[in-house]
Amino acid sequence: MSDAERLVASDPTKTRASFRDLEETESQTGGGWHDITVQDVLDKLAVDPKTGLAAEEAEKRIAFYGKNSLEAEKKTPIYVIFLLQHLNLIIALLMGASLAAIALQEFLEGFAIMGIVTLNNIIATIQEKNASDALDALQKMSSPQCVVLREGRKIMIPSDQLVPGDIVVLATGDVVPADIRLVHSADFKVNEMILTGESEDVLKKFDANVSKSDKLTPDNMVFSSTCVATGNATGVVVETGMSTRVGSIAALLKGSKLTADGKKKNCLRRFMDKYQPKMTPLQHSLHRLGVIMGSVVIGVCVIVFIVGMIRGNKDPKNPDRPIWLNMVMVAVSLAVSAVPEGLPMVVTICLSTGTAEMAQKHVLVRKLAAVESLGASSIICTDKTGTLTEGKMTAVKMWGDSIEYDITGSGFDPTGDIIFDGQSQAATNAQVRATLLSAVLCSNTTLEKETTEDGRVVWTPMGNSSEAPLVVAAAKAGIWRNQVASVFSRVAEVPFSSSRKMMITVNEVPFGSTFEGVHIPLDTRFVANVKGAPNYILDNCIQYVRQDGSIGVLRESDRRSIFSAVDNLSSQALRVLAVAIRPLSQLPYPDSEEDIDKKFDALRKPLIFVGLVASIDPPREGVKGAIQRARDASIRTVMITGDYHKTAVAIAKDIDLLPVGADADMEAVDCAVLRPNGTYLMDHDLDEITSRCSVFARAKPEDKIEIVKSLQRQGYVSAMTGDGVNDAPALKEADIGIAMGIAGTAVAKGASDMILTDDNFCSIVTAVEKGRDIYANIQRFVCFLLSTNFGEITMIFVAIAVGMPKPLEPLQILLLNIFADGMAAVALSFEKGDGSVMSERPRPREQQIIHGRLWIIVLVNAALIASGGLIVFTAGLFWNFDSIMLNDIALEANGALGISRSQTMTFVYLTNMELFRAYTARSFSNSVFKNTFTNKYMQWAAVGSVILTLSVTNIPVVYDKVFGFAKIEWYQWVFSIGIALLMVSMSEVMKAIFRCNDRKMTERQVIQDNFNSAMLELRNLRAHLQRVEEKVDVVVETGLHPYVSAPDSETSASSNSSNSSFASPITTKKTAV
Repeated sequence: MSDAERLVASDPTKTRASFRDLEETESQTGGGWHDITVQDVLDKLAVDPKTGLAAEEAEKRIAFYGKNSLEAEKKTPIYVIFLLQHLNLIIALLMGASLAAIALQEFLEGFAIMGIVTLNNIIATIQEKNASDALDALQKMSSPQCVVLREGRKIMIPSDQLVPGDIVVLATGDVVPADIRLVHSADFKVNEMILTGESEDVLKKFDANVSKSDKLTPDNMVFSSTCVATGNATGVVVETGMSTRVGSIAALLKGSKLTADGKKKNCLRRFMDKYQPKMTPLQHSLHRLGVIMGSVVIGVCVIVFIVGMIRGNKDPKNPDRPIWLNMVMVAVSLAVSAVPEGLPMVVTICLSTGTAEMAQKHVLVRKLAAVESLGASSIICTDKTGTLTEGKMTAVKMWGDSIEYDITGSGFDPTGDIIFDGQSQAATNAQVRATLLSAVLCSNTTLEKETTEDGRVVWTPMGNSSEAPLVVAAAKAGIWRNQVASVFSRVAEVPFSSSRKMMITVNEVPFGSTFEGVHIPLDTRFVANVKGAPNYILDNCIQYVRQDGSIGVLRESDRRSIFSAVDNLSSQALRVLAVAIRPLSQLPYPDSEEDIDKKFDALRKPLIFVGLVASIDPPREGVKGAIQRARDASIRTVMITGDYHKTAVAIAKDIDLLPVGADADMEAVDCAVLRPNGTYLMDHDLDEITSRCSVFARAKPEDKIEIVKSLQRQGYVSAMTGDGVNDAPALKEADIGIAMGIAGTAVAKGASDMILTDDNFCSIVTAVEKGRDIYANIQRFVCFLLSTNFGEITMIFVAIAVGMPKPLEPLQILLLNIFADGMAAVALSFEKGDGSVMSERPRPREQQIIHGRLWIIVLVNAALIASGGLIVFTAGLFWNFDSIMLNDIALEANGALGISRSQTMTFVYLTNMELFRAYTARSFSNSVFKNTFTNKYMQWAAVGSVILTLSVTNIPVVYDKVFGFAKIEWYQWVFSIGIALLMVSMSEVMKAIFRCNDRKMTERQVIQDNFNSAMLELRNLRAHLQRVEEKVDVVVETGLHPYVSAPDSETSASSNSSNSSFASPITTKKTAV
């Protein structure tokens, strides 16, 4: 039964046909209530706009539709987080070895391993527990109260009680409680930044025809969680709860309950989807490493067990133990030696300390594994508004009397000046001051000063965001709206409308005032102040203000000059407003006149043109440098924005996202191209576009997800930044989601892996460098630990295979791996980077943590460790026995003691070998003598290793009863340490060979890079020549004379669209694919 049919059953007074109409509307329009007339919407929802719903009807509908709230998702229980840590394959291997030891009543070894595993999982659980829930954040955004019309009366109800069909009253400052189709509106503007990411207020009108609109949000609808900026409206609720646009985003975050082939997921699959996060590159590498180690352990253990059973090996320390049990314990020894017990804990410690350091650099890490994942990022996908830009419209240019002025300062801070030719014009230029005064008098926005708790001064515009840059610019010239409004009292206002394209206020002029130096008539009692679209205002102008305040006749050449200035400013992605005045000796309409349109007709001409003011959402400080640093590190930066194509390109060029010489036609695209027929292109076509484009304009939330998926298909490790609700799904989809901490919405933070606490794009690049340093450290200690464990298992395997006693007992191996190796590995995790990581390319997505040369380093060092260990162990056996074979030693009276002495020598060798090798492991190529003592943690690890070795081999009871060691002679100490130094020296020889090869590789790489760069430039040049040839062909085919140029459509469109003072003057330029 469909939703519509269930509603029929709940209310028998309604006919089934009427609700099938409702269902058909929902299915055909996909919630597109903007496509039908207001009356059709009201009829479908069965509501009278004058009376609203009856209380009984509202109850029935809420019973059917449910509350107007988002579906809550339960937080992951802490025990689930703890259990999920055990899915790590290395952890599973350790737990298997632990349980095997306990089953064989080797409780000390078993519980020691289990304790280490549990401690690691507790640390990881604590780190993960602080993650917030994205759906909870979305739910908090709902408006708690709203005004509705019920049974002909306006009442206030909780917004979660709204139902489709409710008539809602909206006013300035309200948060829209649901998706609403407007029934009536008056100068109604909504800030949709939370949905679209754009800071500009959007004009909404109930009678808009938007069936063919390509805007992100229809003009005749408002959406849940957006904010009313100005005006008032009434509307009918068409979607509530999870059916709203915010609800759709929440659904994307929550995930589907169906598999890719449409089948329902089973309980286990849903549990894993819900609780198990996507694996990062590091997790993939460690998982693969665990598979390799598990396979090696199982294979070696089986071989050793079979060989031991055939030989009938017995343990002189436990002569009564059955052979099979003895070989099982040998297998456990092999398992313990093969698995790096300290690895999970050292990785966790390394990532945890990395998060602490990142927090000091304004990057708050919500998910531990995201630290190294950011270091692997090869592309950063970022929103424009509020991320690359400040999210604050700022006036940056003025124009008047053929002169262009620069306005300094940024944001809403009134600190700045108006400059021309290096000289301030704020106090002396009559034309400049008159422009700002008139603009302020024709505004309803004020600038408020606040002091935060930490003493910072914050300036906030109260009112229309389009007027904010005008008010701030005027304040820079010392013209404060509150002050001038009290001097020039307002007597009338004609508000802006989409048809008028301008706003007019009439203000009284104090006797004798010259209106900031403008030569107005002496009998002037009022001044009409006008601001709006340049085209519309200039059509009504017959004069203009000169720099000195005199008034001249506006000739046709002057008009062309003004329009040229408008086009020039618009091409820089600036939003241009024109300002004009009309001095009045008396009001041109009766005092009793209330008709706004008649007032407008009486006031709009003849006007005196005063000047132009151009505004932009400025780039954040330092963004240009951050993008260049990312480029130097071979990291692409991609801007995905809801803004128009031309605006996006201009911003991209301003911040060098599109560097000098870049082809905007090739590297910037309108997202409509990605979905030409309402459906997305095939993967290979989409990948072709995303592989070359750095700017994506007019993006919808779904576009961001598709772009991220496309980049991931190409092998990129994607980092996505954002601050609005519209960014949340892409933040979840990306390999690493980064939210803005100050301007970011709660939902963006909840969906992210990291949060920038200072909203500074530069912090991302700093975090990338730190992430790369952390990953390099992880590689160092993983190589260090793996070579140790492979060396140990090789040593034990060879000894058992040839019939020797096992060189180390399980508890001795555990002591070595956890403490001796573990301390050195932890010290390696604190190794400081030298900055060289930012000159390297990002590692490939599929690259494993151990690859190529690193495997050579691991295997060579493992061979050296095993060789030295066998030499020392064999020497120890010969010092105590005439034979090294286990069956011969088992017949000796002091067999157990001799083996203990040999194992002690082997342990001393290994602890010193790992101590010396820890210093060489600090670099894969540099000599051990370069910056030897710069890591203070390494010195503490060395001291700890020495103390450990001396303690467990000399303290009574501990060395013999607990660990099974025995006293050895001084020359045996010297021999063991000497062999360790010899093996480490051989490791240094290997690094010297690497350094020599690296120099040759660097020379070849430089040549290759230069060649690739040249080929890229040639391809771009060929593409450019092809486009030029196509344009020439068009000119030839149209038959245009070579000296007669065709009208520039985009420039003309720019001029025409500049008629709107509250909409971007830039038209979208679609790129054909």
